[in-house]
Parts: sequence; C-alpha cells; structure tokens
Amino acid sequence: MSTTPITLHGPAVSSRRCDSLTTEPWWVRGLLIGTTLVFLGVFLFLPLAAVFAQALSKGMEAYFHALVDSDALAAIRLTLLVAAIAVPASALVGLAAAWAIGKFQFVGRSLLITLIDLPFTVSPVIAGLIFVLLFGRQGWLGPWLDTHGIPIIFAVPGIILVTLFVTFPFVAREVIPLMQAQGTEEEEAARVLGASGWQIFRRVTFPNVKWALLYGVILCNARAMGEFGAVSVVSGHIRGCTNTMPLHVEILYNDYEFAAAFAVASLLAMLAVVTLMAKSLVEWRVTRAREAAIADQQLGAPTPLSLIPNP
Repeated sequence: MSTTPITLHGPAVSSRRCDSLTTEPWWVRGLLIGTTLVFLGVFLFLPLAAVFAQALSKGMEAYFHALVDSDALAAIRLTLLVAAIAVPASALVGLAAAWAIGKFQFVGRSLLITLIDLPFTVSPVIAGLIFVLLFGRQGWLGPWLDTHGIPIIFAVPGIILVTLFVTFPFVAREVIPLMQAQGTEEEEAARVLGASGWQIFRRVTFPNVKWALLYGVILCNARAMGEFGAVSVVSGHIRGCTNTMPLHVEILYNDYEFAAAFAVASLLAMLAVVTLMAKSLVEWRVTRAREAAIADQQLGAPTPLSLIPNP
C-alpha cells in the first residue's frame, strides 16, 4: 500500500487567504475613494468655494470694506471676546470634571457624567430659551437682576453664559477617556514618594493629558465662535452691541447685502480651516498619547522618577 506524501503549507495558505479577505479588487477601492472625493467636493469644497466667490463678487475693495465696517468690527470683537472668556472657563471646568471622574470614585459620579452630556442632547435654541426663562425680565431671577441693574439677557453676559453651556462638554469628553485609560498608578506612586496633590497634578497628571486638553480646547473654540442658535435667542440682535459674527452674517443676508454677508462668512470659513488643521495635528498627537497610555497600563510601567518631585 503506497501513501502519497502530503505537504502542508499552513502559513502560506493562511497568509494568502488573509490577503484575499483584506484586499479588495482595484475597482472596489476606486469606487470607494471616488465616492468619498465626490462627497467631499459637493458638500465641503464646493460650498467653501461658493462662499469665497460670492464674497469677492464685487471686488476686493468691497470685500475689505465689508470687513472693516463698524458693525462687522464690533461683531468680530464680540466673537473674540466671548471665545476668550468661554474657552478658558470651559477648559478649567472640563479638566476639573475629567480629573474627578477619571481618577476618583464617588457618589453621583454617573450623574455627573450624564450632566456633562446634557448640552449635547439639548437643542441650542432650547438652551437659549432656558436662560431667558431664568434671567429674562419676566423670568425667575429677572426682577431681582433688573432691580440691581445687572443685565444678562440681550447683553454680553447672556451671550457668554449660553456659550459656556454649549461648549463646556468638549474638553471633558476628550480628557475623561484618556484619564480613565491611564488609571491611578502613577499618581499613587507619586503620593508614596511624598508629592503633594498640586505637584501630582502639575508633574504627573497634566503632562499625560495635555494633548487631549488642547484638542478639546480647539473644538471648544470652534463651537464658541460659530455658535448661532443659543446666542441668537439671548442676544437681541442689537447691531454693534450683541451681534456675533454668525448673527451679523444673518442680518446682512436678510438685508440683501449678499457680498458683505459672504465676506464675513469667508472670515469664519478661514477660521474654520485653521481650526481643522490644528485639530488634525493635535488629533494625531492625542492618538499617540492614548496608545502610549494603554501600552503603559498593560505593561505596568512605573512613574518616571523625573516626574516625581523631591519631598
């Protein structure tokens, strides 16, 4: 009885099968890439090009005149002022909330996480109406505020408050997953070596989350400068006083000043492009930081001695 030797090529066969499963035909790849490029062209690049084309439709002189108009300059200043106040405040609140949730266990932790997500689930217009109900002249606190001469609604403080409401989750939502992935081993090691709470945060916790924090700040700033719904409800649309850039664009468009409206809109678009570039750069760094944190946690890497202050 003769037997035929059987040669097994397990690894090679397995490799070929994996290649066949993970490598699509060229026409499938081309179709997917082409569909993506068409989608980006129609819904991103074409509208962006249309904005700049409309903004420059009456020439460069009219374009710059629309940007240096007194009402436009007031809207730009107010937008930058609101962002300069709301973004750092949101970053501090978000970082504190992320530190508490990511590093500690306490009663009400799940409730705090739910409250952080609340601005994502509430329409900005509804948020603006809530603030009108609270601080408006006929609202719960309105009579007291009016008696003491403290304007909130239809004034700059109201715009700052609603901007804070819609922007503060961005920082927390970026930092919380990273802090949870890192765990508390490094902080505990620093505490054993005699570091104080502030030293632990400054030398151990903060360096590990700085890129995620910056990423959240960029998203927060983009939302603060582009917010329309909530700001529209509480601003009163007072030209030169309570109009931000998005509201100023709406007013110009409703007044049939299309070139001027698109000129201001083009400035917002340029800010959006810069924000997108910064976001892409920081997103890459955040991804690397998260991967490093997970790898360190799996390997049980101790806290670097250079990060631990001398007691």
